[in-house]
Amino acid sequence: MASKSSVEYYSSFKEMSTIRAIAETLMNNHLVRKVTLKEAYELAKNQPGVSVTDMPMCQEFIKLHNLPEDTKVLNDCHGNIIGRTAKARRFYHRLNTSQKNKLEGDFREAVWQMQHYPLIKAEAILGMDKDLMIKATFITTETDAANVYNWLLNFAPYEQLQAEYKTSPKLPIQDIILIAFNEWTCNDDFYNNVGAPQLALVDEKHNVIVNLGMRYFGERKKGTLTLAWTSGIRIGMAACHGGIKEIDFTTCKDSKYHKYGKQSIAFYGLSGTGKSSHTNNADNAGTLPEGFDKVVLHDDAFQIDLENKVCRAWEPTLFDKTDSRDIKHPDWKYALALMNHMVVDIDGKKVPVGLDVRNSNGRALLDRGLLGKYVNKCAFPKALVWLMKDSVLPPIIKCTDKNLAIAMGAALMTQRNRAENVAEEELNKLVFEPFANPFRVYELYRDVDAFLKVADNGADIYCFNSRGYWKESDDMLEAIPLKTSLTLQTAILIDQIKWEPWSLLPGAMIPTRESIEAILPGYYDKYNPELRGNKDNYIALLKDRFQQRRDYLMSSDLKEKPDTQKKLVAALSVKA
Repeated sequence: MASKSSVEYYSSFKEMSTIRAIAETLMNNHLVRKVTLKEAYELAKNQPGVSVTDMPMCQEFIKLHNLPEDTKVLNDCHGNIIGRTAKARRFYHRLNTSQKNKLEGDFREAVWQMQHYPLIKAEAILGMDKDLMIKATFITTETDAANVYNWLLNFAPYEQLQAEYKTSPKLPIQDIILIAFNEWTCNDDFYNNVGAPQLALVDEKHNVIVNLGMRYFGERKKGTLTLAWTSGIRIGMAACHGGIKEIDFTTCKDSKYHKYGKQSIAFYGLSGTGKSSHTNNADNAGTLPEGFDKVVLHDDAFQIDLENKVCRAWEPTLFDKTDSRDIKHPDWKYALALMNHMVVDIDGKKVPVGLDVRNSNGRALLDRGLLGKYVNKCAFPKALVWLMKDSVLPPIIKCTDKNLAIAMGAALMTQRNRAENVAEEELNKLVFEPFANPFRVYELYRDVDAFLKVADNGADIYCFNSRGYWKESDDMLEAIPLKTSLTLQTAILIDQIKWEPWSLLPGAMIPTRESIEAILPGYYDKYNPELRGNKDNYIALLKDRFQQRRDYLMSSDLKEKPDTQKKLVAALSVKA
């Protein structure tokens, strides 16, 4: 399926937003020069802030895109801002008429300023499977060539998938337009300002995103991806900021595992909860049976097609933090591009250094081959796992009540910590990021509806606690090692666990003693909710955490779906 140009999509141009009309006009200006991946590389090499390292680019990628054999990894260093800026976002369709008029005028002015610079554009395809593809165009100044280059690396240059795209049936979705202008000037308190103004303007209904005064590549990547996710939602799919892999048990040495066929499992969690560890682990810490085969769809972004019961990837690359990768790390052979890395001279070679030495949030674009075998489409998930650091939860619960299952995803939480220098009372307040997706730009009830359908189509839903489980207090926890969680992951894929009700949370199940002791000896008593120390305090905190979840959903836009809201909130009731 392919997206539509504006001419194909709009039956009347009066239906088009002013924001898209401004973007469309710029995109079709004869002075805007289209560039290829090769041309963007040559431009980027001469851009201020960019250094050419002596690290060779991933050879498979060089061959795929017919780049020069000696293509090197570029390192693009920014200034004060080295991450995304949430405060800069303005959502066009949430503004009143006066604010919309203001944004439209300021955007026209920004485009007028842009046209005093040499302008370039590039075209890419979002979606690696022929049945879900969206065309995107990125227009910017030549001084932003490194971001154009990285954007083409991150997605797929249009020419690479042109044949598949042209033969795809049309989607009722517009092509995406991205506009960026780093040199934007505007002295106005309406916009976020950190030394200079910044604006991330989102028009999700007309598939336009605008970055003004923002250099960081993550704004381009996640902005574009946000519109892709939203497009999927608009045509009835589920948008997933998570990782998913498929395990094939038919290749196992022991034939008793063959009956499990191919099983897909997806993980949703905020930073540090173990999403990548679960998605990318080679063999679940040695617990998968001998001879299994594994493929990864992606560790960050995909879409669940509910009608055809498959999952599809949006990107051929990974955009990873590099704070744990030193100079000799094996992942560098998959490197495509770097952002905000220190570079040192070692024996006459310019070598980039990870480890966040220059600044925090050093990033790398990496080829998806780092994940091992990968696919562009995989099976509908057998299981979804919400990963969260909530000390009142056992290491695993299975949600047999679908309303509880989706409520836990819709109220997926994290906590403040003492390192954030917040008041003591703030430490007990949960911070919610529904379905672990900070890039949702549409109503929460649309995600809820989509994931309810995922549950209705047969996916089991679990919660994994990756923080530690209450032992004596919220500070004295029973550790939950990653190996334990990986073992539980394998166990749910091959149905090794029998379940019993968790008396404190109706609709939730915990492993039975007999089944879990056969897998993880000592687990049952170590993590038995009935054996928590200072149990009255534990129950009080459990109730408080779930009341915060209820309050959050009550205050959300779920109120526009009162029946759904009522069911989800009721499911979050602790019985004690």
